[in-house]
Amino acid sequence: MTMHADQLHIDAQTVRRMVEVQFPQWRGLPVTELCTPGTVNAIFRIGDDLAARFPLVGHDPAQARASLAAEAEAARELADAATVPTPEPVAIGEPGAGYPLSWSVQTWLSGHDATVEDPAGSTAFAHDLAELIAGLRADDTRGRRFDGSGRGGHLPDHDEWLETCFRQSEDLLDVPLLRRIWAELRTLPEVDDVAMCHRDLIPPNVLVEDGRLVGVLDGGGYGPADPALDLVAAWHLLDETQRGILRRELGCGDVQWWRGMAWAFQQAMGLVWYYLDSNPTMSRWGRRTLDRIVDAWPPDRGRFPSWSLAESGECERTGVAVVVRSSGTVARC
Repeated sequence: MTMHADQLHIDAQTVRRMVEVQFPQWRGLPVTELCTPGTVNAIFRIGDDLAARFPLVGHDPAQARASLAAEAEAARELADAATVPTPEPVAIGEPGAGYPLSWSVQTWLSGHDATVEDPAGSTAFAHDLAELIAGLRADDTRGRRFDGSGRGGHLPDHDEWLETCFRQSEDLLDVPLLRRIWAELRTLPEVDDVAMCHRDLIPPNVLVEDGRLVGVLDGGGYGPADPALDLVAAWHLLDETQRGILRRELGCGDVQWWRGMAWAFQQAMGLVWYYLDSNPTMSRWGRRTLDRIVDAWPPDRGRFPSWSLAESGECERTGVAVVVRSSGTVARC
């Protein structure tokens, strides 16, 4: 069963032919298709040291190639900032053998992704994750701003998508409760600073070994965004105690912490119903993330947690817009 209506087909035999023609230096290396929970690329291992990634959707070859080139540049930038290994770009392949888009080759990293080895209860992993996020935040944005694509900008921009998710999830989840939670989360104050973020710290993109963070995958989206965006990892990957460790080590203010919850909520709502049959692993961890959010939500369910803007001593709820610095504290109103 395919995950997407317009999903492209690619198999090991086709990959082998393309490698032999375009990269004869790798001719004869075994090509193995990997069964992963990923939704964007089909992954094939080439020999012991390489991995080829083939986009599963796309119609414009020129746009696809430009995207791969941009992702390679972002991946190189991530590798310089990350505290753990990340795949290094090696080559970009061209369409061929019936496959219509460009594709990429990168170095192979060992380890189990977090859908296979669950790090939720590992204190050491929480420390590793905090160190990674802190290292990325310390990287220079070089004056760049959020590019306006996907998560990481304005929460209300995602209202239409969330409405679709609520409708599709009526037989799967407690939608009235989830609607109330989103109605609160979407009103969180905006940030006026950005920080460098991985932008997709989800279980399939995190490598774990013996309860430690040993690598991070899919760095093509690395760039400036809401500093809270990488806090999705707290809700996707960690139990309550370990989330507390992460928060303390990063020094997150209340607003930033709850914005991280909001981004995780936005992502998880789409996973449960969309991948229910085509990718059950993704659907299950989306549900787990929502369960964690519900468990952490205030008991009265009717008002925001005690991060109230008044705690800063600077603002009151007067109806005037507020802006929050990247530390999560209110800067002005």
